[in-house]
Amino acid sequence: MKRYKKVFQIILALGMVVIGAWHFTSPEPFEKIVPAFLPYHLALVYISGFLEILGGVGLLIPQVSRSAAWLLAVLFIAVFPANLYQAINNIEVPALPHDPPLIWLRLPFQALLVAWAWWFTRE
Repeated sequence: MKRYKKVFQIILALGMVVIGAWHFTSPEPFEKIVPAFLPYHLALVYISGFLEILGGVGLLIPQVSRSAAWLLAVLFIAVFPANLYQAINNIEVPALPHDPPLIWLRLPFQALLVAWAWWFTRE
């Protein structure tokens, strides 16, 4: 099981680095789903992208991987309102299929991401 856990840790790490980098190379789709009541949409997109990259890289460094996993778990919870805002307002995001049922299915997937990151906080 330990071997599989390491593989899943690497997959999550690489995914977070890629998605985090995407926040910088193409921030517009992410800005669209930041809830309207929050200020500084672009800054929030950059901050979340930076934290995703930091968490992804951190997962690959044994000395800080547990802290990085906690960071990602909290981050996945923190960005949940953006996913909910997208679903409620039926906001189309390029590079993602725009089908309202699929948008709503992203919400439970967010819980899976929290659990996935939490798994790496355990010995």
